[in-house]
This record gives sequence, C-alpha cells and structure tokens, in this order.
Amino acid sequence: MPLNIVLIEPEIPNNTGNIGRLALASGSHLHLVKPFGFQIDDTKLKRAGLDYWQHVAITYYESVDNFFNIHKDKNMVFLSSHGHKTHWDIPFEDNLFLVFGKESVGLPKTITEKHAESLYKIPLYSHHVRSLNLANAVGIVVYEGLRQLR
Repeated sequence: MPLNIVLIEPEIPNNTGNIGRLALASGSHLHLVKPFGFQIDDTKLKRAGLDYWQHVAITYYESVDNFFNIHKDKNMVFLSSHGHKTHWDIPFEDNLFLVFGKESVGLPKTITEKHAESLYKIPLYSHHVRSLNLANAVGIVVYEGLRQLR
C-alpha cells in the first residue's frame, strides 16, 4: 500500500465513511484510533462508505498509545492547522503514515509538540476559515502524495 491514513479519535461517521472509500480508491490503508464519536456499525458510516466498507484495509487501535507503540519505528507526518510547513513539503514515500486529528480539535497538543518537526498544514487563503472538513483534508493530502509518488 502506498500510504497509511491515520484518524485519531474520529468523531463524525460520514467523514470516516468517506475517508474509508478514499482509502480504498487510493490503495491506502486506513488506521482508526479509538475512542470514536460513533459506533463502527453506524448507518451514516456505512452510507458514506457505501458497499465499499467491506473491502477497505482497516486496522483498529484501542488508544493513541496503542497505535504509537505498534508503529513507533514508522515514518509519520502529522497534519494540523498549527503546522508551519505545507502539505506540498511532505517528503512522501511508500508506506508513509499521514496522521490526522479529530474534527472538533485536531491532534492533541501532546502529539503536535512532540512531532513539531513533522507537522504540516494545508494552506488556507481566507481568514474566515479555521480548517477544512477532515474528509476533504485527507483527500487533498493523499492525492498530493500519490501524485508525487507516481
């Protein structure tokens, strides 16, 4: 798989369903880190993922610590509106982990501070917008990565 999409504590089932479909379409692996803001069998999740959900490569984790313990030696980048470098500067490579935070608050400060050198943002060109929808942000970054890796 070319890329790994990591969602830390996703809250909105429609976003996660759409990201699952995107993972399948892009050949990426989806990593979902609990707790979730929904039940994994939520009808909104399935509706957004349509009948593709059963084909998505997904790994579930009980906690943030569980995820990082398992993947401590992997190359990761972290997406946050607090990043100073843009997603165009990400050093994409096969099997890179793209880590996204929850919809309401993004990544926890403990993660952004610990990984400040690997923190990237998608530039926003209006001061009226704080952030993008999570599913849109994941799509932008994943397809930029695929473009660079082709």
